[in-house]
Amino acid sequence: MKCLGIESTAHTFSCAVVDRKGKRGEILSDIRKIYGPPEGEGIHPREASRHHVETSSAVLAEALRKAKISVDDLDIISYAAGPGLGPCLRVGAVVSRALSSYYKIPIYPVNHAIGHIELGKMLTGAKNPLVLLVSGGHTMLLAFSDKKWRVFGETLDITLGQLLDQFGRSIGFASPCGKKIEDLAERNHNYIPLPYSVKGNDVSFSGLLSATKAIVNKGVEAACYSLQETAFAMICEATERALAFTKKKELMIVGGVAANKRLSAMLTSICKRQNCKFFVVPPKFAGDCGSQIAWLGLLEASVKKGTSLKNTFVKQSWRLDTVKVSY
Repeated sequence: MKCLGIESTAHTFSCAVVDRKGKRGEILSDIRKIYGPPEGEGIHPREASRHHVETSSAVLAEALRKAKISVDDLDIISYAAGPGLGPCLRVGAVVSRALSSYYKIPIYPVNHAIGHIELGKMLTGAKNPLVLLVSGGHTMLLAFSDKKWRVFGETLDITLGQLLDQFGRSIGFASPCGKKIEDLAERNHNYIPLPYSVKGNDVSFSGLLSATKAIVNKGVEAACYSLQETAFAMICEATERALAFTKKKELMIVGGVAANKRLSAMLTSICKRQNCKFFVVPPKFAGDCGSQIAWLGLLEASVKKGTSLKNTFVKQSWRLDTVKVSY
C-alpha cells in the first residue's frame, strides 16, 4: 500500500511517498522545501504559507517522480492536520483535499507529533520506548498506555527548539538556529553558570533564555555552550526520572533537536545508568518531513477507512495525548 504524506505545519513543505510492506515501510521519496526567514527573525506564518503555496506543486511532482509512480498509483493520502501554524497547515490540507477529490483517493488527517514518534519507531526498531520529543513545537516525555500517548513531563513555557531559536535570533541568526548554536558550543567549553529550572518532571526555559542573552558579552561561543549544557542537563534529569518511574527499557528521542550530538551523548549516559537501550531517529528524518505523515497515514489506514472531505480539518493546538490510537 502506497501513501502520499504532506507536511506543512511550520517552515517545511514536504511530500513523501511511503510503501508499506507488512509491519515495515519503505520510503520511496521524501522531498522538502524549507522557508527561510530573514536573519534575526523567526517564522512569519503568512510568509511561510506563501512559500508553501509557491513550492507545493514542484515538491509534489518531484516526490512522485523520485518514487517512480503517478498519482493514480497512490492508495491513500495523509496530511498533517495539526498541531502547527494555521496558515501553513491549511496549505497542506488544501493540496491534500484537491488530490483526494479529483483522483478519488481516501484521505487521512493525522497528528504531526505522533508522526514523529511512529516514524522513529519504524526506523529505529524501538518497540515500547519512553519517548523524548524535542522540537520547535514540542518538549515532552511520553509513554504509551491504554491506547494513548501519556505525558510524563513537558515544558511549562517555551520548547527546547524555541529556546535555541530565540537565542539564535537574538545574536543575528535566522531560524532554525539549533545547528549553528551546536557548532559554536563545540568551540568553547567555558561554562558560565545559568538558571536551572526543573519543576517536578517539567522544565521551564524562559528564565534560562533571558539569562543567556545577558551573558553574550562574555563570549558568544561560551554562551552557546553554557546554554546547551544547562538546557540539556534539565532535560536529562527529567528523562532519567521518567525512566525510573515508568521502568521502560527503551528510550527514543525524536524531533528536530534529536539531531544534536551533545544531547544524544548525555542521554546515552543516562541509559547506561538505567540499563536501557537508546534509540535516536536518523538525523535525516529528525525534523519535519512528509515521511512521518505518510507512515502514520498507513498505520491509520490499517484500522479505519478514510475521512470524508467534509470532515477534513486543521487544528493548530492538537495535543497528541488527546488522540486515541487504534492501530
